[in-house]
Amino acid sequence: MSMYRNAVWLVKGLQEYTKSGYEAAAKHFVPADLEGVRLDGRSFMVTGSNSGLGKATAQELANRGGTVHMVCRSKERAEAAKKEIEEQSKNENVHVHILDMSNPRQVWEFAQSFDKPLDVLINNAGCMVNQREETEEHLEKNFATNTLGTYILTTALLPALKKATDPRVITVSSGGMLTQKLNVEDLQVEKGSFDGTMVYAQNKRQQVILTERWAAQHKDIHFSSMHPGWADTPAVQTSMPSFHAKMQNKLRTEAMGADTVVWLAASAAAVKQPSGLFFQDRKAVATHLPLAFSKATPQDEEKLQAVLEELALKFKP
Repeated sequence: MSMYRNAVWLVKGLQEYTKSGYEAAAKHFVPADLEGVRLDGRSFMVTGSNSGLGKATAQELANRGGTVHMVCRSKERAEAAKKEIEEQSKNENVHVHILDMSNPRQVWEFAQSFDKPLDVLINNAGCMVNQREETEEHLEKNFATNTLGTYILTTALLPALKKATDPRVITVSSGGMLTQKLNVEDLQVEKGSFDGTMVYAQNKRQQVILTERWAAQHKDIHFSSMHPGWADTPAVQTSMPSFHAKMQNKLRTEAMGADTVVWLAASAAAVKQPSGLFFQDRKAVATHLPLAFSKATPQDEEKLQAVLEELALKFKP
């Protein structure tokens, strides 16, 4: 089954996820959705925003006058990125917060002490570690960052978001999740062999399911997840070097990858779509490949959220 999913996904990817796929999709964009849209007085939190898609997103939001909270792991890289963003946007409402998303205690402490207005949360930080590695809390690193970190940050910031008018949560997932069916029995990949790409795709499937569940549970916030396509980012270069080498001429720019994130965060058109959907190039798309049998049971989806809730509470200060 996984061979079938991978093959179908690759064909789809070569057509849609590349630079030419973006250019074809962009012909159908509604220019008015973002043209002249200003974000003065609105506040955005972007995790993993010192490089790649996160930085491109932060830059565009700052260009439009938004207040941007950059949540990053490296102080040095974050400060350098902030300086560039401020210089290009002439916007000084850019703030750096240092946080390791793989450390659940830190995520709780940060979210609970964040006392500023927040309109939009963009869960962009992610990692793809190709060998099984555990954090100091004995959590598998990909899961700790991509799934548990995202879960804690989002749930802990819900009260702040609910105070906003037009609050939104956008999670940067990946089309790679189409190759995976939720495996709730082995969330930290303790059984069998370890394949970083598959583990990452599994985490991205988990994020899409969480987005759907949050949308059903919190009607006053607009939730969405998205796939940026295959973009030429530092993360792709380091964690998927052979893919990058083969595909580099076909990869999207960082701004192309970030376009749908910005559209979901800033346009009025995005919130006219139902909450909880998965987007690619400004359009809601299916969360399963045809005939892929990748749908989880409602019980498994419920269990995912219950397990995360229980695990998150263990680390709550």
